[in-house]
Amino acid sequence: MNDDFPAARLEALRAEHRLLDADIAVRVADPETDMLEVARLKKRKLRLKDEIQRLLDTAIPDIIA
Repeated sequence: MNDDFPAARLEALRAEHRLLDADIAVRVADPETDMLEVARLKKRKLRLKDEIQRLLDTAIPDIIA
């Protein structure tokens, strides 16, 4: 694979995370929102955050002191 793949993947995940954050904020502001759906969106957002962190961790080599 080329070197741009991780950076492109990381940016796509961050963009999706931002979109979910905005979607959640809009849904929470609506009093008739299905809170189960909000919970599902929050779980999806958390999974994205974990995947972003995993990609960042693999991009930084371990330093043996």
